[in-house]
Amino acid sequence: MGAVAEPDDDVQTSTLEAFADTILPGVKRSPDDRAIAGVCDDPGAVEAGALELLNDPATGVAAGLGPLSQALNAHAVAYAGELGLPLDEGVPPFVALDYEDRVALVERLTAPGHPEQSGWVLLAMFSNMAFDSAAHLSTGEAIANGHPGLLQMGFAKPDSDGLWRFPDFSYGRELAERHPDTTASGSPA
Repeated sequence: MGAVAEPDDDVQTSTLEAFADTILPGVKRSPDDRAIAGVCDDPGAVEAGALELLNDPATGVAAGLGPLSQALNAHAVAYAGELGLPLDEGVPPFVALDYEDRVALVERLTAPGHPEQSGWVLLAMFSNMAFDSAAHLSTGEAIANGHPGLLQMGFAKPDSDGLWRFPDFSYGRELAERHPDTTASGSPA
């Protein structure tokens, strides 16, 4: 068996951006943007930082992104061949697929029983996490910088001192009395 070629950084980046955009679509960054399909007018996973999160060593997937992007492109070539779809050779094969075909391929890869399902599901989960929780940023930093996912979800801004306080009870009433030994900061004594 021959050595596995190292993925080209641009190919890897655009392939992973196209995957993240398939999971949570966003608006194109420019008219010639090929990785972002542009099926939505709002920011999506890529603008929310999916690549930054995927590349964070804490995720445990960063080291595997090269092989995953290569595999995704190989699956795209096979998928296009199966359906007789032409692929633009100027972009990576997965990026060359129309959005609907990207979705269909990702559905296959994440389906129960697919031998590579766990890797594709991890990529999908991290793409969602970048948008839903800004897991690659501190919450205060994300809010201060206008993180698109947290803004779209209406995530509350902290008080002027950077702390979050919620003066209204979520159920409209206090569910339990404060313990008498609770400190002023809310910690148990």
